[in-house]
Amino acid sequence: MKRGTLKKATAICLAALMTVLCATGCGEKESTPKEGGTKVVLNEVAHSIFYAPMYVAIEEGYFKEEGIDLTLVTGFGADKTMTAVLTGEADIGFMGCESTIYTYTGGTEDYAVNFAQLTQRAGNFLVAREPVEDFSWDMLIGKNVLGGRAGGMPEMVFEYILTKNGIDPAQVNIDQSIDFGSTAAAFSGGQGDFTVEFEPHATSLEQKGEGYVVASLGRDSGYVPYTSFSAKKSYLEKNGAIIQSFTNALQKGMDYVRDHSPEDIAKAISPQFPETDMETLTKIVERYHEQDTWKENLIFEEDSFTLLQNILEDSGVLTERVPYGDLVTTTYAEEASK
Repeated sequence: MKRGTLKKATAICLAALMTVLCATGCGEKESTPKEGGTKVVLNEVAHSIFYAPMYVAIEEGYFKEEGIDLTLVTGFGADKTMTAVLTGEADIGFMGCESTIYTYTGGTEDYAVNFAQLTQRAGNFLVAREPVEDFSWDMLIGKNVLGGRAGGMPEMVFEYILTKNGIDPAQVNIDQSIDFGSTAAAFSGGQGDFTVEFEPHATSLEQKGEGYVVASLGRDSGYVPYTSFSAKKSYLEKNGAIIQSFTNALQKGMDYVRDHSPEDIAKAISPQFPETDMETLTKIVERYHEQDTWKENLIFEEDSFTLLQNILEDSGVLTERVPYGDLVTTTYAEEASK
């Protein structure tokens, strides 16, 4: 089977990842039922209010109801999260689904397969140094923008929006050298005219008077399969019942978010964000709620996967399509949504 090729930046990241794999090995991690539930390690790309349904499932006890003793680890970057999954340090990864395409095209035999899609819009916002009335994307031409690392969803969706608005990304000075988790600090330190930020960093910059939200990438990009849950092909084959229970718990979190107010959602997830006051937390949840961030089910549909590959191609990181049937399974999400 032919595999697509990656541009140089992504290839370098992949080479580094494979070096780690060679050093640590790809040992299987069997999950066996123990007192208190089956132990499952979940590595998330970042800890963000953007992922509210997952935290609702944790705090409302839905994973425990499904017999899962969940350990949540933050990877601080999709490359690190994927490495944890492929080396067996984590059973399940939660990250931008482009990472599964990168490992597949890189030739990884026991590659990661997406089994549940959580968000359907981008979760970041464009922050300016000064308030901007009647913002339009052409205002970025010639400006310095902190866009996040090359090959990551934040940066690629940003370029996708520019292209949708008739702007060649080359007309904007996009700094791709800073990981998205560090861009807010860099912006506070004086780098860039604009920055692309997730919450709570966007609101935090506003509260400190260091920045002003002028656009939502989620609104302007339209529906995009931004984040999903994945596990190694071999783990799915051996632990289908665990994956089903895990997906069932997530669906309960999705149902809660669908049926409750932003105030209720903020209260439910507040233990996950003790450093954020309730007023700010509610404001951020409202912002995501209003732009239809979360799906009603976890089914990763083929049209969404096609759109993702369109974005990757437009960004120049993918030159040949990969099979939807190899990298996505909808079996567990379909069962959970019944």
